[in-house]
Amino acid sequence: MTTASWENQLLTWAYESLEEPPAQPIPSTTRAHLADAYGLCEAVTASHSRTFHLASALLPQPKREAVRALYAFCRTTDDIVDRCCVDGGASPLDDLTAWRQHTLCGPPAPDDPLALAWKDVQASYGIPAGYAEQLIDGVARDLTQTRYATFDELATYCYSVASTVGLMAMHIIGFSGPDAVPYAVKLGVALQLTNILRDVAEDWRAGRLYLPLDELADFRLVPEDVGRGIATGEWRRFMTFQIDRVRALYAEALPGIRHLHRDGRFAIGAAAELYAGILDDIESHRMDVFSRRAHTTRLGKMRRLPAIWWRSSVVGYHSPRSDRATRSTGR
Repeated sequence: MTTASWENQLLTWAYESLEEPPAQPIPSTTRAHLADAYGLCEAVTASHSRTFHLASALLPQPKREAVRALYAFCRTTDDIVDRCCVDGGASPLDDLTAWRQHTLCGPPAPDDPLALAWKDVQASYGIPAGYAEQLIDGVARDLTQTRYATFDELATYCYSVASTVGLMAMHIIGFSGPDAVPYAVKLGVALQLTNILRDVAEDWRAGRLYLPLDELADFRLVPEDVGRGIATGEWRRFMTFQIDRVRALYAEALPGIRHLHRDGRFAIGAAAELYAGILDDIESHRMDVFSRRAHTTRLGKMRRLPAIWWRSSVVGYHSPRSDRATRSTGR
């Protein structure tokens, strides 16, 4: 597996947290509330992410409930910042601090079901608290940073808000050892970049631009071109470059599925490949991410599942040629 220059710091963070001691089990007095808490997490997942809800349904029930609790924890963390940005909340950092306290420090309150489910999952599956800390810190970055000068800088953001999620999910699914970590890091970056390319217009309206400014300049573009919302020739060439890199990241990350427990490989393969389908939709509309939001249909997803099962559970994913990957992912 090739390692691009931007990965070194990300891997350092990932391995440091991997060595942390596990969290303590939740008190027995709160366990009676767990069924309702997990039910709420399922509803949050179904409401906010059809792709993740579909992919997680491919897991055995205990792991399915756990990864949906993880999703609800991440979704709630993100929503705290998004609500503050939209509604003009007076103290978003205070809200995040309170949420951090609820979910990472001490026993959870029975009247906070999302925190309760998350704390139970964290203790049950030995998820290092450092990954959740990094996630919260990454989401908080949206309150202070709205531009990214280089891809290396953007990759650190992608790690914080997405690779950390994969590293936590890896503990739920089960993995063979530290060799799985680089693949999880790279897959998280690929997933977040897919999300960024899909949501360019929405993020711009929110005052954010998650595209490397130096790469925009390489294609004779400036941030204001994003605001104009026109898929010019320069924009299409820029997006082609971005999509090629993201596809290379997926290709390098997917072989890591072999390091996961067998009962989770199909679900992770489905989550990755179905989400990567957004890139195909962007291309099919000539890189116009301004007038419509790229998506994949449920029928299209269902049709792809048999082939994804075959790749993820039977034949495995093959590593791309290292020289091609280096050209695609390095700058």
